[in-house]
Amino acid sequence: MLLTSAALGVTVICMGLFWARRNLVVVSVEGASMEPAVRHGDRVLVRRRRLHRVRTGDIVVLEPPSDGPYRTAATAGPDGRIWNVKRVAALPGDPLPPGVPGEGQVGPGTFAVLGDNRADSIDSRHRGLFPAERLMGVVVRTLSAR
Repeated sequence: MLLTSAALGVTVICMGLFWARRNLVVVSVEGASMEPAVRHGDRVLVRRRRLHRVRTGDIVVLEPPSDGPYRTAATAGPDGRIWNVKRVAALPGDPLPPGVPGEGQVGPGTFAVLGDNRADSIDSRHRGLFPAERLMGVVVRTLSAR
């Protein structure tokens, strides 16, 4: 049986929607730790990525440690998880950024993040390196008008 062009078009659209639902997430930003790049109240479009697809300088969404500051039920999303928006400062094999605890290089499967607004950011300077499992993805664009 041959697919008509209309059926093929519907199939392609459905595949695209399936891909988008699996790979794209919209996250609302709370707080000033990434100002001026991302502001409180902005909504950002995030593409799910694994650590090996992330680059230094990318703005990422990640889950903070379960026992740190700013981790309360009131700040959790509908799924009960809390997400932070930060900039990648170092990846596996890179030197540790100034102020991040430890010596030498970032180890395999971990990465360091810093907020652009360092005076108002809880990041790798306070929490250390983040395991790759805590990474949701990379911010690809801001959706909200400022």
